[in-house]
Amino acid sequence: MADETFDSVWDAIEDTPQEAENMRLRSRLMIELTERITAKGWTQLVAAERLGVTQPRVSDLMRGKVHLFSLDALVNMVTAAGMHVEMTVKPAA
Repeated sequence: MADETFDSVWDAIEDTPQEAENMRLRSRLMIELTERITAKGWTQLVAAERLGVTQPRVSDLMRGKVHLFSLDALVNMVTAAGMHVEMTVKPAA
């Protein structure tokens, strides 16, 4: 078996480039959210109230359970956290 290299872990574990890109975007939004929650010193309960979700949902977010979140849900949470999402689209390398 030949050694393969990948640009990201998502490229290595997802079946298609589309799935890898989706997971890459979701994980980036989750990282930004968890950093915001930590920086603000919010408890999971306070974060849940501010983000408009349940405390168990915040727990899933903080534990990095990427597969449980859609891009739509994460964009809504980012906005509720007082942040703004910008997107850049460019040709694949």
